[in-house]
Amino acid sequence: MSHDFRRWRFAALLVLGLSPVAPCHAADATVSGATEKIGDRALTVSAARLNARGTQVKLELDFDAKPNFRLHYVDTPPRLILDFPRTLFTLPDKAVPPQGLVTSVRYGTMGEGQARLVLALSHPVKVVRLVAEPFQKGVGSHLILEGEKVSTADYRTLLSTQTWDDPAPAFKAGDTPPPDAAPTAGPFLVAVDAGHGGIDTGATGSDGTTLEKDITLAFARALVENLNAEPGIHAFLTRGKDEFLSLSERVQIARDRKASLFISFHADTLNEDGIRGATVYTISDKASDSLAASIAERENLSDEIAGLKFAAEPEEVADILLDLTRRETQAFSVTFAQQVIQSFKGEVELINNPQRSAGFRVLRAPEIPSILLELGFLSNEKDEALLLSDPWRQKIASLLTAAVVAYHKAPSVTATGNGP
Repeated sequence: MSHDFRRWRFAALLVLGLSPVAPCHAADATVSGATEKIGDRALTVSAARLNARGTQVKLELDFDAKPNFRLHYVDTPPRLILDFPRTLFTLPDKAVPPQGLVTSVRYGTMGEGQARLVLALSHPVKVVRLVAEPFQKGVGSHLILEGEKVSTADYRTLLSTQTWDDPAPAFKAGDTPPPDAAPTAGPFLVAVDAGHGGIDTGATGSDGTTLEKDITLAFARALVENLNAEPGIHAFLTRGKDEFLSLSERVQIARDRKASLFISFHADTLNEDGIRGATVYTISDKASDSLAASIAERENLSDEIAGLKFAAEPEEVADILLDLTRRETQAFSVTFAQQVIQSFKGEVELINNPQRSAGFRVLRAPEIPSILLELGFLSNEKDEALLLSDPWRQKIASLLTAAVVAYHKAPSVTATGNGP
């Protein structure tokens, strides 16, 4: 199939309305002390305390200055969201353990100059008091959130009276690419995706200090550097810093740049600390096994962790062009996955049956061959030590570069242009 025909064919697919789902929207809540505009001043949170007993929830945050903030309610599952201007949370990763109706507390960046805190709930809660009061002694401010359990019907009323927008991401599909993703003259483009980021820390190591989002970004940067040293290949990062990007934004960035290949880095945890090694995943409607299904389910929760609600994807028009594109792309994805495993053999510890598949949303670009690489498991001490090792990182980058080069030079890839 010619390169030009694939381009024409995929242009036709765009007419069918195939595009990533945008984040959901909700509205400003009227709360004492809240402000309509989130300012630009950098803030610091030095302490956080949660007291959730019975039907009551109380969260306290210590700021170095009075914060501007917005409260939002999100459903499925119910969550309370606080948005702030640029804020540094100087708290250990597990500083706010779950309690009572609160199943988790997440905080971090959402984009340039914006931060978010998300309280996931086991049952709907209405905020009855939300204020920022100055400290009686010293400089700073004390933010207090108090809530109480409400019925599902009452919570739906709260949702229906909101009209708020999620913070704009640092890079939106269709914008001019950021400096580290400048247009390239190379014919073969590789999108390198560092999993998680910002408010979504991903998995953590045994002592809570090793964060998956940091591991993936370090490996992604190393791979991009190696690939950009290869003639005829150009690589770019979907995120170049500690920021949150939704799964659909990651896919859209790769599509907007017309990437020929998509590689997403991850380093998960398992309940069994004896399991270790790398795994290469491709997309499929049905998971290859229970482990693949479990990993995909967790990775697909990234948007939910950040307070976004995944809307159902629009119905796609049944068309033979769409079906052909997906089938061909999936075949290329499997070919590249096999190339990666071949490059790793004898050099990198691989999990049993290292080539697996499941319904990963970050791999859903129908025209871009895509893989998700689990570098290892942070639940395993040996894997964690390697993931923190710079020499090991460079070795993985070199082996992956060799796999990309071999894939790019394969006759079947060259003949089709490997992409739309």
